[in-house]
Amino acid sequence: MSMTVTPEQIDRIVWNQHQDPFEILGPHQLEQDGKPVWVVRAYLPNADAAWVVLPEERKEYPMQAVHHPHFYESTLEVAELANYQIRVREGEHERVIYDPYAFRSPHMTDFDLHLFGEGNHHRLYEKLGAHLSELNGVKGVLFAVWAPNARNVSVIGDFNHWDGRKHQMRRIGSGIWELFIPDLTVGEHYKYEVKNDAGHIYEKSDPYGFQQEVRPKTASIVTDVDDYTWGDRDWMEQRRHTDPLTQPISVYEVHMGSWLNASASEPATTPDGEIIPPVIVAELKPGARFLTYRELAAKLIPYVKELGFTHIEMLPLAEHPFDGSWGYQVTGYYAATSRYGTPQDLMYFIDQCHQNGIGVIMDWVPGHFPKDGHGLAHFDGTALYEHADPRRGEHKEWGTLVFNYSRHEVRNFLVANVLFWFDKYHIDGIRVDAVASMLYLDYCRKEGEWLPNQYGGRENIEAADFLRQMNHVLFSHYPGALSIAEESTSWPMVSWPTYVGGLGFNLKWNMGWMHDMLDYFNMDPWFRQFHQNNVTFSIMYAFSENFMLALSHDEVVHGKSNMIGKMPGDEWQKFANLRCLYSYMFTHPGKKTLFMSMEFGQWSEWNVWGDLDWNLLQFESHQKLKRFVTEINRLYCTEPALYTQDFSHDGFEWIDCSDNRHSVVSFLRKAKESDEFVVTVCNFTPQPHSHYRVGVPKPGFYTELFNSDAREYGGSNMGNLGGKWAEEWSYHNRPYSIDLCLPPLSVLVLKLDSQKSLEAMKA
Repeated sequence: MSMTVTPEQIDRIVWNQHQDPFEILGPHQLEQDGKPVWVVRAYLPNADAAWVVLPEERKEYPMQAVHHPHFYESTLEVAELANYQIRVREGEHERVIYDPYAFRSPHMTDFDLHLFGEGNHHRLYEKLGAHLSELNGVKGVLFAVWAPNARNVSVIGDFNHWDGRKHQMRRIGSGIWELFIPDLTVGEHYKYEVKNDAGHIYEKSDPYGFQQEVRPKTASIVTDVDDYTWGDRDWMEQRRHTDPLTQPISVYEVHMGSWLNASASEPATTPDGEIIPPVIVAELKPGARFLTYRELAAKLIPYVKELGFTHIEMLPLAEHPFDGSWGYQVTGYYAATSRYGTPQDLMYFIDQCHQNGIGVIMDWVPGHFPKDGHGLAHFDGTALYEHADPRRGEHKEWGTLVFNYSRHEVRNFLVANVLFWFDKYHIDGIRVDAVASMLYLDYCRKEGEWLPNQYGGRENIEAADFLRQMNHVLFSHYPGALSIAEESTSWPMVSWPTYVGGLGFNLKWNMGWMHDMLDYFNMDPWFRQFHQNNVTFSIMYAFSENFMLALSHDEVVHGKSNMIGKMPGDEWQKFANLRCLYSYMFTHPGKKTLFMSMEFGQWSEWNVWGDLDWNLLQFESHQKLKRFVTEINRLYCTEPALYTQDFSHDGFEWIDCSDNRHSVVSFLRKAKESDEFVVTVCNFTPQPHSHYRVGVPKPGFYTELFNSDAREYGGSNMGNLGGKWAEEWSYHNRPYSIDLCLPPLSVLVLKLDSQKSLEAMKA
């Protein structure tokens, strides 16, 4: 038989030097002796013999080794050649396979490549990655990856003994590599073997892979993220038609691995009772394991619902190699972490949240990524996702790399990633981590360690443009979603729409309020009279952005103490101070976030290697604090005055903010499109005040809706016997006033009882 390819062509296949192995391998129709024939070629490392099998004709054609002992070729004098198979003998073993190189049609269209090249392929995750597919009636997995500077890319996995010679991919367009491998299905472990021009080999997890092995293993896993039946249609439809900024948003921030651990001897089960393999981590306390997503659904959701929070915010759910990073060093942006179960398990958790009226916010980390060898770093042998210059591309303090936001394909990777979590996992919002580190080129960099922008400034213009693009696309696809910036600087218009020049977020963490309040409550109450500005200053800028007031995980680690430990005084005063802080937070304009353990007064700092100190709930003071948080959430969610106008001057009005001698402030919160309002009076010292007069705008009976000093919360139970009648006594520039008893370290919330006032007037 005459050879139909040259030795040089064969060598390019054998030595992984061909960017389109389909030119050599697979079926090719040629003319031989004046008549058409089919030539089938296959490179089969480790094979001792091979045959082309035509199942429909029940015929086999032997293949001959050509030039190389493992390069096989067979000439078939047949009219059509469809879905042939190859029988391979390797020693004493035989197997029959479909030839990957018989499936020649590219998956990525020219339009896909065009959109990707300009950074606007919003559903790119449906094209790149590993996808269950059926081509020509044959089921398998279609792999596609972006590696424009690679010499070659192969798919490796358990199915080919991690041998990069066996499944070499084809390059199409400007750097996409793809290959359909028949007969693969869900559960296959795989990576990409990427070779650069120098022949150096990098084994990489799939940047668009939907699942990864449990650390410390790093392979991607083929999975089907469409294989879940959702039950949250009503929730999703309501969200689409709701403006979240006019709704109560009270967020319970959770790290799922350290909220509650289970005993290692206790088997993890599905809701149907089926035992599933639990994830054991040596660093956890001895004999402990993580709860699974489904176990968390059974335990965390009822707990959060009982406390009255409207949302659960989960520290990064994307796959990460090191538990101690809290999830903030991501290696699998499209893969839900396998620590707690499968993608379908996480979908079940979120579905159950929605069916119980709880939204889900996910921490998202587009600011940097780790240098782990299997991740995005130096992906195709070059600085692909990151900047090549470390003055732009590296956070030395964090030991991480910075995305190159000027590259269209990198921006597309991140924008599509946001949409992926909303699309496939039905999340309700993102909290974007470390936005300040993205916006400033000199962030945590010394002089000479950073490069200015083209105008000589320190602003990262490309990062700002990326954030605008991301938010614009997000809200175009998912109205009613939340996009929250953790941004701690004075960058203007962070939560303003993109069409007026803002970054497009709809909420921003108020870091200034947080620092001012923690400084204020950390000091002895006697000194607070000299620092009234800490309490009042936030109102000066409260409506310049759409702020969220957050007491987050960052405030209870690294020697900062937990919240109860920050408070001064004896134990009673510590709890009273904490109730006072939370009450001021929930009555102050802005949405709310509390980190887990703050609701019951954990003394120790958050420890990612253990779980919360749940044993404290055996003590009355901690039980009562938990009850207090439940009641302040109930008050917040049921009084429109406390949430409908969080971001407008019309929703807030000082009654008196100048009584620094007593460390007392009082103010009104007003509802939108209504004349309803509540009166809030805060006493930030342990000194009670009888006959403390506060001006009010209307006559009538003011019901005491809430008193943080109530006995059931652990307070001294001072108060106003249910409320006070307003007197026609002008005070604080108002025509009426009420004479109040202010308990020590307390916040009172009062509301005009229109019905009772009307009845009194008639009488």
